[in-house]
Amino acid sequence: MRGKLKKLFSLLTSRVVIIGFLIAIQLAWFVILFLRLTQYASWINVGFVVLSVLIELYIISKPGNPSYKILWLLFIGTFPVLGGLMYLMFGDKRPSRKMRRQLHHGKRAIGARVPVESVLGGLPSRTASIGFYLERCGFPMYENTQVEYYSVADDAYVQLIADLKQAKHYIFMEYFIITEGVMWNSIKEVLKEKAANGVEVRFIYDDLGSIGCLPKHFRQELSEAGIHVMAFNPFRPALSAVMNNRSHRKITVIDGYIAYTGGFNLADEYINEIQRFGHWKDTGVRLYGEAAYSFTLMHLEMWNAFHDTEDTCKKYKPHYYHSSSFPSDGFVQPYYNSPFENETLAQDVYLDLLAQAERYVYIFTPYLAIDDEMQRALCMAAQRGVDVRIVTPGIPDKRIVYSLTRSYYESLIRAGVRIYEYTPGFIHAKSYLVDDRIGIVGTINMDYRSLYLHMECAVLMVECSALKKLKLDCIVTMEKSRRVTLQDCKNRRRSRLWQAILRTISPLL
Repeated sequence: MRGKLKKLFSLLTSRVVIIGFLIAIQLAWFVILFLRLTQYASWINVGFVVLSVLIELYIISKPGNPSYKILWLLFIGTFPVLGGLMYLMFGDKRPSRKMRRQLHHGKRAIGARVPVESVLGGLPSRTASIGFYLERCGFPMYENTQVEYYSVADDAYVQLIADLKQAKHYIFMEYFIITEGVMWNSIKEVLKEKAANGVEVRFIYDDLGSIGCLPKHFRQELSEAGIHVMAFNPFRPALSAVMNNRSHRKITVIDGYIAYTGGFNLADEYINEIQRFGHWKDTGVRLYGEAAYSFTLMHLEMWNAFHDTEDTCKKYKPHYYHSSSFPSDGFVQPYYNSPFENETLAQDVYLDLLAQAERYVYIFTPYLAIDDEMQRALCMAAQRGVDVRIVTPGIPDKRIVYSLTRSYYESLIRAGVRIYEYTPGFIHAKSYLVDDRIGIVGTINMDYRSLYLHMECAVLMVECSALKKLKLDCIVTMEKSRRVTLQDCKNRRRSRLWQAILRTISPLL
């Protein structure tokens, strides 16, 4: 009994509960104040109704995601007096000016990323077009890089530890979730040892992503060990839409020429030390060569945005500590997606790959919460004869999101898309493979948050030998999975109303 009371007290006094309670109080106070204000005079009430109508017209006319528009139009239509004001306060999904200004300052401090000479001339014109788009957004394509693909994070973790132990000059790490356990504790000990030996170690984590997972003195422990540590977008007890914008990236850079990314965070479930939802399948890539520099710059931009540093890129370039040339294996183009920019870059890349596919597209995603444009692109690719296959989890981590994901199955299957559920457990991997030629591995889910609200990163690979391993992994994974049929959809179909509700609120999930 005493143990249960202790756990309850610990939960009630946790940071996430306290902050959530304070935000709820602010929201309640705002609504009560607003309702009293509108009751004070009828002309005030009429004024807010007119404001809501004008805002509805503005939402309809402005460019943007249709699902997000529908959500707000429904809310304003249901609460015409309150809805318009709520949209002004929280509806614009763009981050706060301050956050945008800080991150743009970090980018300017680093300077241009694009190499003097582009390598796009060595690619077929259709493939080069997506590379050109990414280069225009500031993300160059590289040769002189080897890519190693990991079908499970368990294997990536082993190599990551080995590389961290070999670091001689600097280590940059950035992750969404860090949880005490075998994985993080072993990495932490290596980082402490390296910092003690004079290696520059910088560590960034998302404050909300890791809330409730870290011990109270996490930052103090790392700082005392000589590790530079930063929490991105600290979760504060204030009503602010910018709290929605998180860094979902997973990045490690070692000495400028080794880089890791993929779906896995630094917690034991990702390497199957513990089992939460059956076997946890995650994927990742290791870059060895010049393309690692893009991940170095991603980290430096983030760091310089919130610290008054005068970093120059010279000492962080791939050849600064590696004088010899790197082997080349295809073309590699790391990039990131950000709500602080005007491009819907992650969505655009996925749509382009679907449009240029000729034979097949294989997709791993833990969440499928797509808008009409993405749904049409998937269906159109299948209807013109492309073998489109999507693998989603067999065991969910979030029940409501799982129901939302399944709500798309029937229309996709009717168009010819093949859906598989990973029966051994939860697939957290995020990857695309197109026609043996082009692949993507990164952190970008096929949902609203990843595509529009979060900072994400990925690697576009063209004609790399690692794509053979990715294809083999796709085939093996689908063999382990169960193909979903139309009859399955009919058997588990819930009411159309429930599906409509889920689709409407999908930007919030």
